[in-house]
Order: sequence, then structure tokens, then C-alpha cells
Amino acid sequence: MTDLSGAYATCARFARDHYENFPVASALLPRAMRPHVAAVYAFARVADDFADEGDRPEAERLALLDAWRSCLHVCAGDAAASDSSGGTGLQPCAAGLPPETAHIFAAVGSTIHTCRLPVSLFDDLLSAFRQDVTTTRYETWDDVNGYCRRSANPVGRLVLGIAGYRNEELDRSSDAVCTALQLTNFWQDLERDWKKGRLYLPLEDCRREGADVGDLDARRLTPAWRQVLRGAGARTAALFDEGRFVCDGVAGCLRLELRFTWLGGRRILSRLEQVDFDVFRERPALGAADLPALLWQAMTWRAQ
Repeated sequence: MTDLSGAYATCARFARDHYENFPVASALLPRAMRPHVAAVYAFARVADDFADEGDRPEAERLALLDAWRSCLHVCAGDAAASDSSGGTGLQPCAAGLPPETAHIFAAVGSTIHTCRLPVSLFDDLLSAFRQDVTTTRYETWDDVNGYCRRSANPVGRLVLGIAGYRNEELDRSSDAVCTALQLTNFWQDLERDWKKGRLYLPLEDCRREGADVGDLDARRLTPAWRQVLRGAGARTAALFDEGRFVCDGVAGCLRLELRFTWLGGRRILSRLEQVDFDVFRERPALGAADLPALLWQAMTWRAQ
């Protein structure tokens, strides 16, 4: 049996110890939400590392993700059947899973049960991580958006669910912001992703502008690639605008957190636009110096 307080403490350490562009389970969130958001983060962080980190062969990565999904469904079933004692008998479901597995899934199972979260959203995340292993190119914007629907949008919906919101308009608005944040990260990490053999810009746009992947190998952002990225940036900015409502549609500290996250993502996109998307020369990111200004803007935000 796993003690729930220790399980959530393990997830909180994951949230503190891994760098992200945006705060995870930060002090801006309502206190009651933080353990649950940290549990979701730890679940996704480990699975994302299976797909992305190290030099494991593809088959091993997929096997680990399958084992992670099996653990998810075991813990969701255990939580549904458990009483309020807070224990779980979940054990690591396969060789190769990290030693924190039982703690992570004890917390995730409790969070799913307590917050009434759909397991399908966790399944969507895992399907996107599997796609990262098997897919390196996207033909159209529909393909890119389909990936974001499973890799990014579930996170926003889970946060809203943890906060107790069940509102289709908020969900749609959150989807737009989460897709915008995911796309911003793609343009920010163009060089890093290319080193892994991945390109998230639609191939039909690249062909239309005459962008040659050989220039990416040479770390050279040609006028053709800049034009592709400018179009991608414009789409991303429109999604930020489309999703702004979610920052006003929630209450309390969560409103401040979502505004802070929206502003941070939009600031990175603006910096990418300022360097004309040439991340081979400079990769824009947020630093400690940005935080006071972002917090002030979040506090003085004017609702639409």
C-alpha cells in the first residue's frame, strides 16, 4: 500500500525539479489544486521522457508507453473501487519503469477519482507520446492540429476539471490556448526537434514556399523558411487571441495563473517574431527577469 501524502510529495518534486517555460503547480494556483496538477504533470513528464529522452530503440519506447497506459487503467480502476483510506496496492507494471511508478499512479488514481477526470484525456496524452516515437513529419495543418489536440489540449481540460469546471465554452477556449502554447514551443524548439529528426511545420507549406530541409541541416534559416514560420506564427497568434476568454472565464487564483501562462506564451511568440524566427542564432525563452512584468500584467489584465 502506498501512502497518498508521500505519493503526492513525489509528484510535487517532479514539478519543482523539471524545467518548463511555464509554472507547474505554482503558488499562483489555488492550494487545493496543486497536488492534483502535480500528479498530472508527473504522469505526463515520465511518459514524455519515454518517448523523447535517451537512446532506447523505438520498440522499447513503445513498450514502456504501453506499460504506462496499463498502469493508468489499473490505478483508475483501483481508485474507483477504493474507499477514502487513501491507499493503493498498485505496483510497477513492467520492468524498466521508474521506481517512482507506484507513487505517481497512487496520486494519479486518487486525482482521477477525487476530481472526476475522464481517463480518456490521459489516454490522449499517451497516444500523442506514441506518435512522437513513430511520426516525424506532418503533411497538413489538420495533421499538426490533430497532434496538438492530443498532446496539449488535454492538459488544459484536466486543469479545468481539477478546478471543478464543466463548461464546453471554457474547454474550447482552453483548447485554443493550449494549441497555441504547443505551437509556440514547436517554433521555439525548431533546431532541437530537427536534431531529433522531427519537423512540425506542415510539409505542404514548406513545398509551397520552396523551403529546403538541407538548409535546416546547415542551421540556415533562409527567406523561404522565414516565410513558412511567419505564416505559422500568425496562426499561433490568432489561436492565443481565440483562447483568451478562458483567462477571464475562471475565478480566483486560477484566473491569475491562466493569465500569467497566456502572457508568457504570447511573450515568447513575440520574441520569436522579433528575431524573425531564427532560432539557430537565438532561442527566445523566459527568464527570471520576465517574471515581475508578467505577474504585473496578469494582475492588471483587462478582460475583453
